[in-house]
Amino acid sequence: MITPALTAAVETIMREASERAIKPRYRKLELDQIMDKGVGDVVTIADQESEAILTARLLQLLPEAAVVGEEAVAADPSVMEQLKDKLCWIVDPLDGTMNFSQGKAPFGVLVALADKGETIGGWILDTLTGRFCHAGLGSGAWIGDYRVTARTSGETPPVAAISTIFMEPGTRERFMGLAAPHYRLVDIPRCAAEQYPRLVLGTNDVSMFNRTLPWDHAAGVLFLNEAGGKAARPDGSAYRVDEYERRDLVGASSPELWDAFAKLALQMD
Repeated sequence: MITPALTAAVETIMREASERAIKPRYRKLELDQIMDKGVGDVVTIADQESEAILTARLLQLLPEAAVVGEEAVAADPSVMEQLKDKLCWIVDPLDGTMNFSQGKAPFGVLVALADKGETIGGWILDTLTGRFCHAGLGSGAWIGDYRVTARTSGETPPVAAISTIFMEPGTRERFMGLAAPHYRLVDIPRCAAEQYPRLVLGTNDVSMFNRTLPWDHAAGVLFLNEAGGKAARPDGSAYRVDEYERRDLVGASSPELWDAFAKLALQMD
């Protein structure tokens, strides 16, 4: 059970990391503070400092829980194994790092709590606006002190933000061709901390992600599902953080919109 006291403590920790490690570096990064991490991916000193703060403070909060942080996994991939059979904090210390490194929004901090592969708590902080989204399994979705229910954009055709960054070029072109006649396609924010709230707040109707790493998606999937939208694998199976090698995840602001988009996604199999 995710209690209000636990959420308040997690929020304090996330805001501390944001204030100490991220905000002071915004638009002030030196070139040697931005490092290549892989194709189309970077890490900055702000990511590293934020994760150090989050890890230390979350361990103090729940000493019995392991911490699976994005940068810790980059250094030692075996850290991921803890997701399978332990109570684990899952940390994205700076979501939207590419945006941050280029001096633009959005970016934020993501924290989730999972038990034996199932996400039971999720917290999403927008660093610049201070918007704090949170959810507990079976406890609903909230922005600050206000409970929220997912709403659609109301547009015809529905609005779709499809992440194709990690798709093969041929697959990307084929899928976008399938989707284009049925949706108004918009750019992705390159930040899960922004993309999931957009599905709840009526900005976008559907999204699809090819890479589904737990620090990017655990908090957002729970937030969207608890708000009454739907996030799941295209075959309908639930998103689990211990299935981190699986590809493809569909999120939508309503179950009906999810059903329609998932049919398209399944055509790619």
